[in-house]
Amino acid sequence: MTKSEAQTRSELIDQQLAQSGWNVKDPTQVVEEFDILTELPSGVTEPRTPYEGHQFSDYVLLGKERKPLAVIEAKKSSRDAAIGREQAKQYCYNIQKQLGGELPFCFYTNGHETYFWDLENAPPRKVIGFPMRDDLERFAYIRRNRKPLTQEFINTSIAGRDYQIRAIRSVLEGIEQKKRDFLLVMATGTGKTRTCIAMVDALMRAGHAEKMLFLVDRIALREQALAAFKEHMPNEPRWPNVGEKLIAEL
Repeated sequence: MTKSEAQTRSELIDQQLAQSGWNVKDPTQVVEEFDILTELPSGVTEPRTPYEGHQFSDYVLLGKERKPLAVIEAKKSSRDAAIGREQAKQYCYNIQKQLGGELPFCFYTNGHETYFWDLENAPPRKVIGFPMRDDLERFAYIRRNRKPLTQEFINTSIAGRDYQIRAIRSVLEGIEQKKRDFLLVMATGTGKTRTCIAMVDALMRAGHAEKMLFLVDRIALREQALAAFKEHMPNEPRWPNVGEKLIAEL
């Protein structure tokens, strides 16, 4: 049975928000049908209908200071979520224009697929569910305080070979150009781990990342990587520690 947009919201989206700690019925957290004032058409001085000069965002998620953190545009479950992309974008910019302050984050969803868009910093990406309020506020803090990566210092005592520096610089510049996916092909013995550590070091110093995931396919490589991170970034916490068992063994 095809769900209407109202059913999609109440049966799917509201529940997903609740799973992330958002109370849709609490107007200090979530505002439904958020009223956005817009300019009247050229030549029109007075609204011709009660809704002219207004837009209504399906949901606006508020931060602890009651300022808009994110906009959610909902479509019924049978429609492509991407149909709401430009609409959600427009709402974000119009809210910023109306209220000032920071540009809200952008979500658009049909209840089955959800996309997150940090409008001026990265392309949209598919996500599972919605972030918690604390996570959204942390995203906003990172966006507000991070430094440009194009001139960020690369610690050559970690990775000082020319090709390592070029690889790291290429990734950092790509991030500034709103790219998200990178592939570095490096042969055995060329310093892949040290290149990664120097990249992590630059991203964390610039305030672009707080936590990093380093994946390996063998326990021996995990131990080597942990030792290398401990040597070159001794003040950063690591998990698991060398020799420590994982929570669950597959």
